[in-house]
This record gives sequence, C-alpha cells and structure tokens, in this order.
Amino acid sequence: MQTTAIDLIRHGEPVGGRRYRGQIDDPLSEKGWRQMREAVGDACPWDVIVSSPLIRCRAFADELAQRHGLPVSFDARFKEIGFGVWEGKTADEISADDPDALMRFYADPVRYRPQGAEPLSDFEARIGAGLSALLKQHEGRHVLVVGHAGVIRMILRHALGIPVANIFRIQVPNAGLTRLEYHRHAGDFTARLLFHAGSLA
Repeated sequence: MQTTAIDLIRHGEPVGGRRYRGQIDDPLSEKGWRQMREAVGDACPWDVIVSSPLIRCRAFADELAQRHGLPVSFDARFKEIGFGVWEGKTADEISADDPDALMRFYADPVRYRPQGAEPLSDFEARIGAGLSALLKQHEGRHVLVVGHAGVIRMILRHALGIPVANIFRIQVPNAGLTRLEYHRHAGDFTARLLFHAGSLA
C-alpha cells in the first residue's frame, strides 16, 4: 500500500507578537526564525515543500528548500483564514471593544465570526481543494506544508472528521509540527494522525 506523508508546520512568531493576524503579511521576528530552525534542526525527510505565499511562511520555506536542494511551491489556498475587522488586533484590543466577542467566537465560530471575516465554509472549501490537489500531485511522497494555525486546524478537520465548528479547540503552537499519513482506498484517501505539535530536532 502506497503511503503519502504530509508534515504541517506552523510559522514561528511574526514581528508584532501574538495577534489575530489573518492575511496581514507580517514577516517572522528573530524569535520566529529561531523557533522554526530549532523545530526542524538538520532533519530533512521531505521530497518537496509547499507553502502559503505569506512571507511568514514563504521565507522559511525558501530557506529550507535552498539548504536541502528541495523543490518548493506556493499555494494561495493555504493562506490563513481572513479575520475581517479583527485582523492585526490583539485579544486585549478585541475584548476592549466587546468583552464577550472572543468567548462567543470560540463557542460558535460559524455564527459569531468577526465582521468581514472569511466564512468557515469558504475556508473549509479552499483548504479542502488545496489538500486534494496536493494529495493527487504528490501521492507516494513526503511533503512539508508550511502554513498557519487555521490551515493546520482545517486540514486536521478534513483528516479526522472533526466538526468544523470545533476546529478552534485545537491548539497549534508557533513552529509546531504535525504529521499525517494518507493511504488511498477505493479511490479516496484515508488519513491517520501520527503526531501533533511536535518537532524533529
């Protein structure tokens, strides 16, 4: 049985620290670079790298590909979910405007998404399309996807059948690495989670 392995790594801390960044294109901080380099060390089990085009993912994907001579590509479908009016704000700033906003969102992100935010159904569809294309193009290979917390949550939702309204219950740390193993059965891919929020170093 042919195995396709997909590793998912979240970007490190961006300049400006923790906030609801969404699709704002902030670069990695020095700490963020250190987090990512320490997470992978000298390991290189991959055949190919696929990355979000946002700079906090792209810069590390480029560096890693160059260091190990790997092919790298960038897929806009793996951008972070858009957070609408929350983009660029910290949790404290959001709570200052509405003390219950974050609690409502995490309890029911489908109903209480921020104004102007990307609907979870749209986010699910584009991540699903990106994942399906990746599995077909790279079947039998070991792929590293450099992405965002929301992207990793949604891929885990696809892989494990997690209800879409529950994806924000999954904690995804900066530079945390997740490994999924896929097998094709009756024309469809089935997945198994090997580890989550780990490292290779």
